[in-house]
Amino acid sequence: MKKTTYFITGIGTDVGKTIVSAIVTEALKADYWKPIQAGDLELSDTHKVKRLVSNTKTTFYPSAYELNTPMSPHAAAEIDGITIEVKNIKPPKTDNHLVIEGAGGLLVPLNQTETILDLLQPNYKVIVVSRHYLGSINHTLLTVNLLKQKGFDVSLIFNGAEHKTTEAIISKMTGVTILGRIDEEPYFDKNVILEYAEKLVI
Repeated sequence: MKKTTYFITGIGTDVGKTIVSAIVTEALKADYWKPIQAGDLELSDTHKVKRLVSNTKTTFYPSAYELNTPMSPHAAAEIDGITIEVKNIKPPKTDNHLVIEGAGGLLVPLNQTETILDLLQPNYKVIVVSRHYLGSINHTLLTVNLLKQKGFDVSLIFNGAEHKTTEAIISKMTGVTILGRIDEEPYFDKNVILEYAEKLVI
């Protein structure tokens, strides 16, 4: 099987990128990498995914930048007295599939000129996580259309309480593959992640 890199992005913050990253990582027994972690360094997204994944094949790579403040990377980096540069963020070399988790949305600034979008390489497959809220249709269409304009292979996962009319219009207007949906679960542990991973077809 050809080894593929999947970049997990969202339509905003707290839409479920880490849960989706765990599910995709488990489904493919892929390696995992979060290039930039801002805040919660003792309970980072890498720590969370590591606790949610059952397989023993996954390798977890350290972040290129670990910032102390939970805010936009460019601002968190300024507080830490450093400047983030995309040229210094190099994906780990692996013979396995690789899941890369972004931070916030695509246009979250990393410095004065670069955004999360600049981390994406042409061969990446991009999975967009969409969660329903007032305005989420607009944010989802903007995100997906930008990726399509840039030539990326894009698919969608819906997360949270089902909203049929929202999901239907997003599917119709984007025309991208819908990989599935994650329900509003009372909790996520290894067993729940494994159940979703076994159903995921990518």
